Amino acid sequence: AGPVGVLLVHGFTATTVEVRDLAESLLAVGYTVSGPLLPGHYTQPADLNRVRWQDWVETVERSFTHLADECRTVVVGGESTGGLLALYLASRHPEVAAVLAYAPALRLQISPWDRLRLRLLAPFIPYVTKPNSDQDTRWQGYPVNPLKGVLQLLRLQQEVLKGLPAIQQPLLVMQGRLDRSVHPSVPEEIISGVNSQVREQHWMAHSRHVVLLDDELDQVTKIT
Repeated sequence: AGPVGVLLVHGFTATTVEVRDLAESLLAVGYTVSGPLLPGHYTQPADLNRVRWQDWVETVERSFTHLADECRTVVVGGESTGGLLALYLASRHPEVAAVLAYAPALRLQISPWDRLRLRLLAPFIPYVTKPNSDQDTRWQGYPVNPLKGVLQLLRLQQEVLKGLPAIQQPLLVMQGRLDRSVHPSVPEEIISGVNSQVREQHWMAHSRHVVLLDDELDQVTKIT
């Protein structure tokens, strides 16, 4: 729709529904938007146990290249794991114009013991059922967490952590105060870890993990 492109990436086990409302709002005011479906998603949970974090990066980079060919500048963003992928992309591609990180899943609210159990069980148990979560009723995706896929998410976290100092682009980080998935220390860790001259952090007081589908979406969109 215009010379500025926005790449929006969904989260782990989810689909592009997570970012579609924001995408449509941005499209309506003149941005060109791309929202790729990550490998292992919107098929069957077993497929998410067969992919590596590099496969997600490859898909996001391909979408970024396509947008960059069509647009003068490109902003990258995403929800949860999608936010991590946006940060990773910005650390590797200085031509990225800015970063929008919504509840970026740099650290999860799980204990060291849970992380150990995950590593021990993943070779033997394909997935575990998600608890009744704080997902919006419009959320679309797998009702289980594929454990080998979660291990790939943890590896992506480490890669993003290492790359934070390379990020110099303007950065916006948002998280819901009611988020029970991403650790509340994450926004400050990202803000303090990058070398961006322009960086903003916003807490959404009444939002859960998926801030792009929650009740404060209008406010999120205005801030964006």
